Amino acid sequence: MNNSRRLIDLDSRTFEGRIASNPLVIVPVGALEAHGPHLPLGADQIQAEVTAGALAERVDALVAPTVPYGSAPGARRFPGTVSLPMASLETYVAGVLSELARSGVRRFLVLSGHGERGHMAALREAGDDTMRTHPGVRVVVLCDYEFVYELRGRESPATDGHAGLLETSRVLALAPETVGAERPVAENHRSPFLPGAATEAEWPESVMGDTRPATAGLGHRVQSYVLDRLVETVRQLLPA
Repeated sequence: MNNSRRLIDLDSRTFEGRIASNPLVIVPVGALEAHGPHLPLGADQIQAEVTAGALAERVDALVAPTVPYGSAPGARRFPGTVSLPMASLETYVAGVLSELARSGVRRFLVLSGHGERGHMAALREAGDDTMRTHPGVRVVVLCDYEFVYELRGRESPATDGHAGLLETSRVLALAPETVGAERPVAENHRSPFLPGAATEAEWPESVMGDTRPATAGLGHRVQSYVLDRLVETVRQLLPA
């Protein structure tokens, strides 16, 4: 018997049988985006995939293949960032959800490791479109950093952010082989009320915060907190 939780590992008949029990299907979403000189371009994807797998074990869910690209205009000037237009991301994710719904999936968690506002707006529109076109389908869309950042002011300075102390620590815990030796300190000084990306003077490196105190131990605490909050959210919003 194939007991894998990953859809890519299942044959068609096994998929059909598993879907008959109305499981939650988690759709991880990443981004290819600069995360300073110390974290990999795929940090968002790595975190989303690892978290999706761990969550699936705790709530008896299946995991769809990851959507690897996202909308990341804020970091577009940094080498390696790939930023899709919001409309393209929305159309793609809506298509994925719709096809899975056509195959019988009724409960979705779209779990993004990338939290930029436009990116999340596109994902939420895709979820809304799926629920409107497939009555009876329930979609929850969130970025796990909505939970990570609940720890700001407790496990990190309140100003910590992208590729900062919490994220560096988390990647150290989840994929230590991908983390480089540098520990940058940087801030983004561009007003959130201004459209467009920050200039080099406003944001010299794709990092927000002081990464020097980062440890795998802190990362494990962050990940444990995130998983607890995700389990709570799934049980509340996506009951079987």
